[in-house]
Formats: sequence, structure tokens, C-alpha cells
Amino acid sequence: MTLAFSRRLALLFGFLLPVAELVRRSQQLGSIEVLPHLVDDFLIGGCLLYAALRSRREPLSGRRYLAAAWGAACGMGYYSFAGQLMTLSQPDPAPISPAGVAMVKGIGLLLCIAALAGCLRDDHSPPV
Repeated sequence: MTLAFSRRLALLFGFLLPVAELVRRSQQLGSIEVLPHLVDDFLIGGCLLYAALRSRREPLSGRRYLAAAWGAACGMGYYSFAGQLMTLSQPDPAPISPAGVAMVKGIGLLLCIAALAGCLRDDHSPPV
């Protein structure tokens, strides 16, 4: 995993997370109780997009922003994944099963961890 991988994944997740959450909760958009669930994905997406663009312009200093954005995404992703696992027996607003949502969230969390590792890895050091 490299900084370039982390940056590309940040661009992808930055666009996909808000869109996926809008699709998932499309039946509930008129309800105020859904707002916190939408806001967190838009915040993560915005942070990832900003950090990806910043790290492209200034790779050395931008790496810190990318690490911070991926760290926040890992924390929020873990909480979301664990919450989904605890409510597997309850219906989910997504157009797929609760187990399918948990699988998508689990894979997303693993990719977030890989991207965090990629932006923390020193690209200039020789491979071990």
C-alpha cells in the first residue's frame, strides 16, 4: 500500500460514501432522525476529498491530512460496522439485506485500515 493508493481510495470513498448513504436512506429522507446518519458520511466524504486533493498538491504535508481523514473514517467505520452487527435481526433501510450491509461495511472498514497504513508508510524507505 502506498500514498498513491491511499489518495485514490480517498477520492473514491469521498464520492461514494455520501451517495451510498443517500441511496440507503432514500425512503427516510423526510425524517429528522436520519440527519445524523447522513451528516457523518458527508463529513467523512468531505474530509477524504479535501485530504486527497491536499496530498496531491503537497505530498509531504498533505500526508498528515490524509492520515487524519483515514483515522476518522476508520473510527466511524468501526462504530458503524459494530452497530450493524448488533442489529442484524432488525430491518435495514437499505435495498439489500442487513447481512449484506454488514458485509459492505466490513469490507469498507478493511479498505480504510489499508488506506491508513498506505498513507503512513514511508515511500522513500527501502522495502523490508
